[in-house]
Amino acid sequence: MRVLQKTFSNADACLLDLDASSIDSAFEQTVQHLVDQKLIAPGAYGDIVTELKHREEKSSTAIGHAVGVPHCYLDSMIEQIVVFVRLKHPLNMGAPDRIATRYLFFLLGPTSAIPGHLDTLALIARLMSDDEFRYDLGEAKEHQSLFYAFERAVQRSKPSPAIATSNQDDGLEYTGKIAGGLIQDVKRRLPKYWSDFTDGLHPKAVASTLFLFFACLAPTVTFGGVMSIETNGDIGAVEMIVATAMCGVIYALFSAQPLNILGGTGPLLVFTAILYNLCHDMQIDFLPAYAWVGIWTALITILLAVTDASFLMRYFTRFTNEIFSALISVIYIYNAIKALIYIFKDLDAHQHHDTALLSLLLALGTFYIAITLQGSRRSRYMLPWMREFLADFGPTIALGVMTLVAFRLHEVDLPVLPAPDQLGTTSGRAWFVDPFAAPMWVRWAALAPAILGAILIYVDQNITARLVNCADHRLKKGGGYHLDLALIGGMVGLCSIFGLPWVVAATVRSLNHVRSLATTEEVVTRSGDRRDRILRVRETRITGLAIHLLIGASLLLLPLLKTVPMAVLYGLFLFMGFVSIRGNQFFERISLWLMEPSLYPSTHFIRRVPLWSVHVYTAIQLISLIVLWTVKESSLGLLFPLFLAMLVPLRFSLSYFFRQPYLAVLDADSVPED
Repeated sequence: MRVLQKTFSNADACLLDLDASSIDSAFEQTVQHLVDQKLIAPGAYGDIVTELKHREEKSSTAIGHAVGVPHCYLDSMIEQIVVFVRLKHPLNMGAPDRIATRYLFFLLGPTSAIPGHLDTLALIARLMSDDEFRYDLGEAKEHQSLFYAFERAVQRSKPSPAIATSNQDDGLEYTGKIAGGLIQDVKRRLPKYWSDFTDGLHPKAVASTLFLFFACLAPTVTFGGVMSIETNGDIGAVEMIVATAMCGVIYALFSAQPLNILGGTGPLLVFTAILYNLCHDMQIDFLPAYAWVGIWTALITILLAVTDASFLMRYFTRFTNEIFSALISVIYIYNAIKALIYIFKDLDAHQHHDTALLSLLLALGTFYIAITLQGSRRSRYMLPWMREFLADFGPTIALGVMTLVAFRLHEVDLPVLPAPDQLGTTSGRAWFVDPFAAPMWVRWAALAPAILGAILIYVDQNITARLVNCADHRLKKGGGYHLDLALIGGMVGLCSIFGLPWVVAATVRSLNHVRSLATTEEVVTRSGDRRDRILRVRETRITGLAIHLLIGASLLLLPLLKTVPMAVLYGLFLFMGFVSIRGNQFFERISLWLMEPSLYPSTHFIRRVPLWSVHVYTAIQLISLIVLWTVKESSLGLLFPLFLAMLVPLRFSLSYFFRQPYLAVLDADSVPED
């Protein structure tokens, strides 16, 4: 480790953003730099460059992870030198993992240093396998940042006492004290509050805001429109926009995990619709009863937060998270496809073939452009910053391009975003709801549905937060389940007395928010598949704050919103659903059913778990998903959170049918290291 410490502590031995068009050019510029800094004699320039080129011609010195280790040992050299070079543009050096090389470690020295070559090479390989260290090397602006990154990597590599690896850093501990978890959440996040804003001063934050604004506005207005129908106009699109904007801004400013994006969800919509029908059947005014249900729900939710009830989420493992995430992804894809199919309904009767065809083309075009531009990060064309820009702004570009196409073809009548005509409640009622207009017995009877509502909010909010905080996202600042749940509870009470819908962390929108702020690197699996792995996520409050402020500002631009075709938004829904599927091992294991066994990818669970165990485990998850979907679509939708909670005892019962080591691999928080 000393040899690398000497390198990173010497500014002359580090060269950042070397502009080389070929590996030969990189060799020549690096050696010339060493001559200029008087680290080697001028007369050695030719011999070193020639030897480096000769060695590279025989066999590539790229070792993978975007790292190359060119080396040269000559009798004319006096002492060993290790030089670090970061290339401005990665070069294809024929690495075994087929990833372009950006980081070069030059090993130069006398022939007497050859015996220590393998030790130095192993040290470099071990250090550069640290994803966080590679990220820090890529972000460093000057030599001092390189040295600090090296010091942090050394600290991480030191052995530490054995600790439990499951849920150790997610803030789900039970304190046994009133508001103990809340206090710990505040103490954990408060020191990082200022950095939550400074970390958002980056182009990625702009791209994330523009993408998520439309990705959040569309379901907000859509859910609002559906809720208007279900509640006969008592709660509609305007109320949904106001609730999403107001609660989203509060959450972005005061939550412990601002990466969560608030919004209406399917389960909450079902709950509100059933509550309205119940009030209608009993001839009770809906809004006063809704206010009391919301007040009781808020109190119960805050009580759950104060008593550290969120610690129970540690029993919601990957088994449960994958099923819930799959359910939400399928809902997005299903709703988009269902809406497109509906446009094609009764074509001959309504004679709208042009509308149906153009809607399909706009949706597929939006999806194709967004998914293609997102993959441009792995392209061989254009400069790196161009590829990064297109990948970050891909969904926004897709939405803009296809909206312009629809505008050019304005002769075709297309369904547009169902934004309201003016600012005001949907039914024209007053904003404030008088809870005391409800009979006395209703005020107490509201406690029964409030218990189910609190369970629904608890599960919906915390599972989404758990998915956002998962180990694969490599978040550094930690979460705060107790604080966030208390904040949601308070906002539920506030929304209820104004007749606004309840909002919680929305799964697909939150996961897309995380991915839009992520810095990734391309990796190649054992089976040869290329995929992106997250290195670091910019944990910031700026994007969540800006997204919800823009949603609120959309109330001032209602006529403009009506120019966006719904078909374009359906394409965006497809994109969000398919992107959310990526990285879900549940879908990866389902795909095995369609493959020839001899061609199965060499994943960690294929290598470590018998195939019958993998297939049975996947089948149980699929059956669970089907049951949840059936319950959600049935008249039992109000009981959806109870069925979701039943996945926990189901998971624990698997211990009686599967060997524990196999379950540990299939249900691991993150992919086990080889």
